[in-house]
Amino acid sequence: MDFLKDAIKRFRYYKELADNTFEQLEDQDMFWQPDPGSNSIAVIIQHMYGNMLSRWTNFLTEDGEKHWRKRDAEFEPLQCSRQDLMAFWNDGWKCLIDTLESLQEEDLNKTVTIRTEPLKVYDAILRQLAHYPYHVGQIVYIGRMIRKEQWHPLSIPRGSSAAYLEQVKQSQQK
Repeated sequence: MDFLKDAIKRFRYYKELADNTFEQLEDQDMFWQPDPGSNSIAVIIQHMYGNMLSRWTNFLTEDGEKHWRKRDAEFEPLQCSRQDLMAFWNDGWKCLIDTLESLQEEDLNKTVTIRTEPLKVYDAILRQLAHYPYHVGQIVYIGRMIRKEQWHPLSIPRGSSAAYLEQVKQSQQK
C-alpha cells in the first residue's frame, strides 16, 4: 500500500505544480502557443483529460485506450472557456485519484491492458507517472514563457539553494 500512497502523493504534487501555474495566468494565456506547431496549455489540458478518462475509467476491467476516446481531436483547439478547461482538468485528476484510491495492494500485480499491451497494474501506474509530469513540465514552461519577469517560481528560486537547504536543516532540528 505504500506504493499506492506514494504514487498518489506524487500525482497530487504534479497537479499542484500545474495548478500553481494556472493561478499566475490570465484567461487568454491558457490558449497562447509559442508557435503554430506547438500546443497551448489548453490543448495539453484537453489531451491529459482525454488520456486520464480513457486510462482510469474501468481501469481493471477494460483496455486503457477506450473506443470512445478521440485522441487526435485532443490536439485540436476547442472553443471553450477557462472554466471549461479547469473542469476538464479537475475531472481528469478526480478520475485518476479516485481509481488509485480504490485499488488494493493485491491489485498491483494484476494485469491490465493499454492499447492491447498487457501491463502489471503497478507498471501502468508508473507509465502514467512518467506521462503526466512530462505534460505538467510543458505547462509550467509555457507559463514561465508567458509571465517572463512576473513569474513566481514554483520551487527554489535561482540563487537560493544554499539558503533553502539551511532552512530545511534548521526546521529538522526543531
